[in-house]
Amino acid sequence: MLTFEQKLAIFDSYPELERRNVSLGRVNYHFEGSRHDKKTVASHLHPNGNGFVYAGLLRGYETDNKGLVNIRDYSEAGLRELIEASIASLTMYIPEAPAPSKRKKKPAADPAETLWMNEEGNSLSLRFEEDLWYLYAGLQLEMAFETLEEAHEYLAEEGFTPGVQ
Repeated sequence: MLTFEQKLAIFDSYPELERRNVSLGRVNYHFEGSRHDKKTVASHLHPNGNGFVYAGLLRGYETDNKGLVNIRDYSEAGLRELIEASIASLTMYIPEAPAPSKRKKKPAADPAETLWMNEEGNSLSLRFEEDLWYLYAGLQLEMAFETLEEAHEYLAEEGFTPGVQ
């Protein structure tokens, strides 16, 4: 486990993050370049080793209901990877999903919207709306699919993978 001082040194090494001391010796780090309302990358780093990093726009991380990941037992490499992914996710613009349809609901296991990236940095957004899966490039509709499997197959063929790269 990294010490509090080691964690602070890691966060301080990112010039795009602004350190803010809060109560009880805790420290937050903000990213003013965020394209979202959310600007806090690190929350309540505490001298006891506890702390949280925002991963609410990321896949593959176990988060609480606020989208935060507990970093108490992270290694330096793991923490740096999470910080960089968090900053990257806050840099990207993801259009807001429209209000859910009153018609048939999608299965609860499938996310309402996922971000897909390719190696050139292009992003597509896949959303479930009114019984179909729609693929968007920004606000522009690219394609529609009847099933999630069809959408995933198409995206994989086109060289896109889920999440932030």
